[in-house]
Amino acid sequence: MSRRTASAVLGVLSLILVVKAVPVSAQQNQNEEIVRRAKVKVQPSYPDLARRMNLTGSVKIQVVVAPNGSVKDAKVVGGHPVLANSALEAARKWRFEPGPEESSGVIDFKFEPQ
Repeated sequence: MSRRTASAVLGVLSLILVVKAVPVSAQQNQNEEIVRRAKVKVQPSYPDLARRMNLTGSVKIQVVVAPNGSVKDAKVVGGHPVLANSALEAARKWRFEPGPEESSGVIDFKFEPQ
């Protein structure tokens, strides 16, 4: 199997796995680098297009937290593109406990129609 074909198959399988998820919620993975407790957790809005498509899924956002506890940088590292912007906007609004230096980790947002 060529590298390109393998990448395409992996991409399709990833999308299939992402579509099978549970309610809109956010949780911080405990096995990631981020060790600070989140003080403010903003839940993402469920996009209208996703609702019309009856789309469910999970979006993983990699965040870099500044020493003051604000999210300095956030980027999508996995998830359905229709849900990604909503999760990214919510992650940027999270606030963490202050710390001595920057830290990073992944926030996992799960979406399901309500």
